[in-house]
Amino acid sequence: MTLQTERHVLLVFPHPDDEAFTCAGAVKLYSNMDVPVTYACLTLGEMGRNLGNPPFATRESLPEIRRVELRAACDAMGITDLRMMGLRDKTIEFEDDEKMVKLVTNLIDELNPSLIFTFLPGFAVHPDHEATARAVVEAVRRMPKGERPRILACGFANNTVERNGEAHVTIDVSSVKKDKLAALRAHMSQTAWMMAETTKRIEDGQPMSESWLNVEKFYIIRHEDEIDQSIDSAFL
Repeated sequence: MTLQTERHVLLVFPHPDDEAFTCAGAVKLYSNMDVPVTYACLTLGEMGRNLGNPPFATRESLPEIRRVELRAACDAMGITDLRMMGLRDKTIEFEDDEKMVKLVTNLIDELNPSLIFTFLPGFAVHPDHEATARAVVEAVRRMPKGERPRILACGFANNTVERNGEAHVTIDVSSVKKDKLAALRAHMSQTAWMMAETTKRIEDGQPMSESWLNVEKFYIIRHEDEIDQSIDSAFL
């Protein structure tokens, strides 16, 4: 897919590093096109399972470490408008649904994005991922049809393709692979072990196993008044 110029791109994810695993390459491409990008990161991921490998963080110090890591990842992607929304990690699923929808609506009203990146509802694995995705989809659904931004959503569940078919959009990010890797490395408290393994495989000449570094795949979220009813409800 060749990227078109966007008015404004908005990322809405619950945790630092969600953006790096899902859309870092696409975001860097948009940044290179001088498209304004805003990242609304709902929490600091302070309940992350990893404290470094070997451990260099404590449960008390991890929030500030992840804040610094997030800023470094945004630098790698070319994001200058980072919004840390101040919610608590592992509590997004318990937030009032209307509060979450209002949070997203306020961002849309302010920024007027033409494109939003988030998770695919029902296929995002983590409860905070699911709650975030639901809020984004509902906020956009409530907008007048002609004013809605497009939503590109990433699904991580093992049955994502089985249930939904192949992703609607595939973006070649090989030209910015180094920037994507830099974004992933920035989140070292969570990704050190994975990046060490990935680097070794690349050095050993195994590019095919690293295809996820070269392409990013997304589902287009469509609402009921935009599609034929025969389309799988996972896209609604």
